[in-house]
Parts: sequence; structure tokens; C-alpha cells
Amino acid sequence: MEERFPGVLAVVGVHAGKYSAERKTDRIASACERLRVKHPVVNDRQLRIWRSYAVQAWPTIAIVTPDGHLLTVRSGEFPAEELIGILERAVAAYDAEGLVDRGSPLPTASHPKSTDTTLRFPSRVLARGDRLYVSDSGHDRVLELRLLRHGSTDVPLGMIERSWGCGEPGLINGTLEHSAFCMPMGLIAHGDTLCVADRGNHAVRAIGLADSSVTTIAGTGALAPRGVRAGSAASTALRSPWGLTLWAESLVISMAGSHQLWRLSLGAGATLSLFAGAGGEALVDGPAAAALLAQPMGVTASGDALYFADAESSSVRRLVPGPPAEVDTLVGTGLFDFGDKDGSGDDAELQHAEDVAWSGGALIVADTYNDKLKRLDPVSRECRALPGEAGSGHALRSPGGVAARYGQIWVADTDAHRIAMVDALTGDVSELEID
Repeated sequence: MEERFPGVLAVVGVHAGKYSAERKTDRIASACERLRVKHPVVNDRQLRIWRSYAVQAWPTIAIVTPDGHLLTVRSGEFPAEELIGILERAVAAYDAEGLVDRGSPLPTASHPKSTDTTLRFPSRVLARGDRLYVSDSGHDRVLELRLLRHGSTDVPLGMIERSWGCGEPGLINGTLEHSAFCMPMGLIAHGDTLCVADRGNHAVRAIGLADSSVTTIAGTGALAPRGVRAGSAASTALRSPWGLTLWAESLVISMAGSHQLWRLSLGAGATLSLFAGAGGEALVDGPAAAALLAQPMGVTASGDALYFADAESSSVRRLVPGPPAEVDTLVGTGLFDFGDKDGSGDDAELQHAEDVAWSGGALIVADTYNDKLKRLDPVSRECRALPGEAGSGHALRSPGGVAARYGQIWVADTDAHRIAMVDALTGDVSELEID
């Protein structure tokens, strides 16, 4: 809408935070930078503007006319095209009255920028042998790091071996810097192929590790208008694919934008089929096709089940493919139930957890808005913060992705613009130096 009506439409974002962490101005500013918001945003942390417009849901769009009247209020996720006609008629009408002011500059954002760092809002990390793969989302690229011993110590150094993506957002297949991504997220390796959830492009990409090639294996580059449909992967539009894992020779995609898990067959003639989630946003367990999820992000597989971080319900949930396929919840009780509390099952609380990984027979949870890592026993449902710095809430900053290998936990410490190394036993946190 901003692009369609330049110089006419003045956009002001009103952030009425659901989570306590989202009511802090510095976090909102960081999110604006990460999501490339160009218009100003007001922190409506006491919901005063929310109430004055009688808002009932996120998101809501209100259009105010040049003479101060409320033209329309629309709630929910809907295509921008539904408002284009209304705006075109309004602009024409108010132009005829001479009330559209094209001479004054529109308000612009004043969000503070982070310093120039090697990584910018890294979102996911994958450990594989002596390599780390990193979704450097803020730079729209995927990195391959080779881990080397640093001097005479056991502290590793991450040497950048390869970088895919030209550094600008786009959907371009090619090799290395001749390719393009847009806010890449989840990573999983399958043989000599690295699969990438290319969230901003609503696509799944494949990187050939042997020849450095980048191809698109699912998605059209367009946002699915209402929901994802089963069918040919190459011709099916997706909605914010966020996390990836392997299951029975298929790729499982956590589709945050449609509140579902989808299954992508690998190989020629790849097809997409629904794995779990009816498409509504809620926390409802039961048969997989009827269960309701809420922005599933990180997903991992172990044994006979899939485990996923259901971010908007601040929960960790499980899919047992069956038959019959069932979804249940290990931690979390609802869309508006969140906090920072150790305990078992329904007594434990998380705040917008975004990723999960296996370590020592338990799940490591990126409790993103609490700035902590937590350990979850899937049998007892006991969920507790890691000892030491990793569980303190002070050493990490919006950890978005976790990976574990040989007693080491690798963290995409998103708002700190770094990869953090966490000792799985002590919880000590250090930063991976990258060359």
C-alpha cells in the first residue's frame, strides 16, 4: 500500500505488544530494523490507542481521511488488494476537494540502526561435522563456516568458506554470490544438499554443497493468498516457511504463516502434502488434520515423533505421525498464557519460544523472548532453564535458533548479531569468533 500510494498514504505503525518483552521500546526498534520497517512505529504499551480505535485483534488497519474522519477499520490477515479500491476512490474524492497534501514530507522512521557486524540478525544455525551453516538473515545470505582450533586453545574459530546470496533480497537461482535469498531461516542437510527455508521469498531453496548451486524446490516466490494447497511443490505458493527437518525421506516444513506443518517429498516431481494443522491459530491437540497450531517455527525429529516450537502459543508440541497421526503439547496452555517459569507440563511457562534441538536425550528450547535456553524432558515434561549464563536471561539477546553437537550448543543469538557457544553442562556462554 505504501508503494502503491507514494506521497499520499502516511503510514504509522501502532505496536500494542501482546508479550511483556514486546512492550520494551528497544526490542521494538530492533524488530523494526530486522523486519525493515520504513515507517514510524509508536509503542502503545498501555493499549491506549488500541482502545481508542476499539481494536479487537492483531493485525488491524485503520484508514483516516485528510479531514480527520475514520474511513474504515479492517482486522485480520487479508490481501492488501482488498483496500486498494477503497483508497483509490478516497484519494480521488479528496483530491477533488483539494484536501490531499502532496507537498509536505511524509513521516519517516527513526529506528536506531545496529552497528556494522559480520552477522546481522542471524536466525538459524546448523552444526554438521566441522562445519557450521548460518542463516545470516539480515544480510540475506547463507554462510558455511569451517571450525578451526584457535591458537593453542580448544576455542574454535569460524572461518567463512562459502557465502550464498548477493547480499540484497531477491529470489535468484545460481551459485554463491550470484544467487539471492530474502530473510533465510531454517536449515537442514540431506546428503550433499543443504535445504533452506527462504522465509521472505515464501520458498524452500536447495544448495548443492558439491557444486555450490542454488535452486528452488518449493514455492513460487509469492505469498499464498489464503492458505497453502497440496500439489506440485514447484507451482504451489507458500506462507512464511520457517523451520525444516527430515522425516522418512521427506522434508517437513513448519509453515508459520498458515499455522501448519507440511511435508515435501524429495526427488523429481516433488509434491506438498499437509502433515498437521487445520489452518486456524490456536492451541488445540488431537488428530493431526484437525489440530490447531499457532505459528510453528523450529522443528526437529527424533525417534518416532516430531517436536516443534509453536511460537505464538509459547509452547513446545509433538506430532506422532501414527497412524493415526496425533498432536499433543509438552509445555504451554494457550495463546495468551506465557511467562518465565520452570516446572513440569502445564506448570512451566515460556515466552515465544522459536526453536528446539536435541542434546543428551532432552530438547534444548530457544525461549526467545525470555533471552534464555531451557531444557525440556519430553517424557516427564520437566522444563527448566539451563544453569549458568545461558539460563540467566542476561547473556543472550533474543536467541532465535539452536543446534547441538558433542556437548556444545550453538545459538543464533539474533539480536546480538552473533553465534554464541553454550556449554551444555555448565551453561557458560561465549562468542564464536568469525574470520
